[in-house]
Amino acid sequence: MKCYKKNYPRPQFVRDNWVDLSGEWGFRFDDENRGEIEKWYQTFDAQRKIQVPFTYETEKSGIGDESVHNYVWYRRTFEIDKKAMKNQRAILHFEGSDFTTKVWVNGECLGQHKGGYTRFSFDMTSVLADGENIVTVRVEDSLDPRQPRGKQRWLPKNFGCWYVQTTGIWKSVWMEMVPESRLEHVKMTPDLEKGTLEIECMLEGAKGRNLDVEAAAFFKDTLVARCRAMVDEDIVRMQLDLRGIHNADTEWGFYKWSPEEPNLYDIEFRVYEGTELLDEVGSYFGMREIRIDGPNILLNGEPLYQRLILDQGYWKESHLTPPDEEALVTDIKKVQNLGYNGIRKHQKTEDERFLYWCDVMGMLVWGEAPSNYTYTDDSVVLFMKEWSDIVRQNYNHPSIITWTPVNESWGVPSVETEPMQQHFTEMIYHLTKSLDKGRPVIVNDGWEHTVSDIITLHDYEEKGEDFLHRYLAHKDELMDTRIYHCNRKSAFANGYIYKGQPIIISEFGGIAFDNGEQGWGYGNKVNSKEEFIKRFDDITTAMKKLPYSCGYCYTQVTDIQQEINGLMDIERNYKIEPEIIREINLRKVDTVE
Repeated sequence: MKCYKKNYPRPQFVRDNWVDLSGEWGFRFDDENRGEIEKWYQTFDAQRKIQVPFTYETEKSGIGDESVHNYVWYRRTFEIDKKAMKNQRAILHFEGSDFTTKVWVNGECLGQHKGGYTRFSFDMTSVLADGENIVTVRVEDSLDPRQPRGKQRWLPKNFGCWYVQTTGIWKSVWMEMVPESRLEHVKMTPDLEKGTLEIECMLEGAKGRNLDVEAAAFFKDTLVARCRAMVDEDIVRMQLDLRGIHNADTEWGFYKWSPEEPNLYDIEFRVYEGTELLDEVGSYFGMREIRIDGPNILLNGEPLYQRLILDQGYWKESHLTPPDEEALVTDIKKVQNLGYNGIRKHQKTEDERFLYWCDVMGMLVWGEAPSNYTYTDDSVVLFMKEWSDIVRQNYNHPSIITWTPVNESWGVPSVETEPMQQHFTEMIYHLTKSLDKGRPVIVNDGWEHTVSDIITLHDYEEKGEDFLHRYLAHKDELMDTRIYHCNRKSAFANGYIYKGQPIIISEFGGIAFDNGEQGWGYGNKVNSKEEFIKRFDDITTAMKKLPYSCGYCYTQVTDIQQEINGLMDIERNYKIEPEIIREINLRKVDTVE
C-alpha cells in the first residue's frame, strides 16, 4: 500500500512525522507501592534496564522474571526541538499497556488509562521542554479475574490453558507531531450494492474554523474517486462513488476484496482551511460485504465456507508481543501454507500490523475480546469499555469478518440460567451492532448462546465417525438442548432457541503430539506422525461431511507454554509436513445427509 511504513504501529492512519520509542528504558519494580508517595515521577533510581515493548516476564525484555510484580515503573528521555513545533502538537501513543497506566512527562501528569489491549494517547505539548524531556510511566497490574485478561493466568503458576501474566507495556510506544487542527479518527464502511464507500471523519481542533476534508481513492496508483465536504463542528460525513470516474474491468464496476483476490484501495485524506493544507493522512480500504442469509454466511454475495485455525499469538521469548513485524507475516504465510483461509485470533487484540498483513494477504479474521473470569459490576464496566475500544479501533480492516466478544461463558459463568448475565450478553451483542451494522456477532462462542448471528459449537471429539454420527443423527436434539454437544454444555442458554442461524464448529482437534515435551492437548496424545495424520484427517473430514455446517476452526496454530497441541511448535516449526495438512483441508468431500 502507498501509505505503508515498515514498523509504523497504526497502518490504517499514517502520518510522516513520527518517532519510535521502542528500545531501552529504565525500569524498576515497586512491590511496596511507594512510587507515587515518593514522587518517582520526578526522579527514580532505575535499578534495571528493559527493552520496550517486551514485558519483564519475557526473555526479550532482558529481565525474564515470571513472578508477580503488581507495580512497575518505566523511564526514558527523548529530544524535542520546540522551534520546529510551530502550530504542531506532540502526541504520545501507547498501543497496549496492561493494565492501569499512568504517564508523566517532565514530572507533569498527562493522565491514566485502564485496559490492557487497546491503544491510548496523551497530548504532551504543554509540558515539553526544548531539548531533553523525560517520560515516566507507572503501570499497575493484578491477578484480579475481574479485569479483561485473556489467556493470562490469575494464579501464581500456570494452569490449564492459562499462561504467564503480561504486566506493563507490551505494544509499541511512539510519538508523532500533528497539526493543531487535524483528523482524529476515520470510519470507512463499504456498500457493495451502491458501489460506494461511506466515510465518517472526526476532527480535533476544528471548532471555530471553516474546514474542509477531501478524500481521494486510488487503485494501483490510478485515481478512481474523489470527494470534498465541509466540517460541521468536529465531524464530516461523505461518500465516495467508486463507479464514478473509473470503470473497473469487472461486472461490479469496482474491485472486491476476498481471500482469493485481496484487492485494496489506497485513500488519502486532507484537511483544508480555504486553500491551506493543514493535515494529511494515508490509509486504505477493501470493498467487501459479509452477511447472513438464513443458514448461510455470504462473502460478497457468495456462500463462504470457513477453514479457520485458532491462533493465540504467543511467542517463546516474547509471549504476547510479536518479536517483530516479520514474525507476524511469517505466521500468516505458514497458516496459508496449511490450507486455512482464516484465523480466529483467540483471547487477544493483536498488534494492528497483524491485521494490516491479513488485509494485504487475504486472510479472514475473527476479532475476539480478552475475557475476564468473574461476573461483577466492575467486570461489566471494564469489559464494556475495552470491547467498545476494540471494535472502534479495528473497524476499518476488511479482513475482520466476525466479532466474538465472549468465549465459553468466561466472565458469565452462570449465563445458562442467570437472567442478569443473559442480559449482559444481549447488551454486548446490541452494543456491537450499534457500532458495526455489517459484521456478524457471536456473543458466547462455543455453547450457551443467547442472541447470536452464528451458532458456534466446541467439540473435541477424537473420532471422526463418532462426531459425524452425533451431529447427523441428533441435530434437532442438540439445537433444542435436549442433549449436550460438549460434556454438560448446551448449545443455548435457558429461554433461548435456535432460529435457523448458520452453524460452525469453532473449536475442535487440539491433538497433542507426543514429542517428549511435558504438556497437554485435548484427548489422548498421539505418538507418531502417522497416528497424528490419521486422527487429523478423520476428524477434519467429518467436519466437512456435515451438511449444515458453514465451516470449522481447528485448535491451534502453535504450542504455547504447557499446551502442546499446535500444528507447529513454539519455535514455529511444522510438526507435520504442511502439504499433508493442506491437502486434507482443501480436499473435496461430499456432505452426508
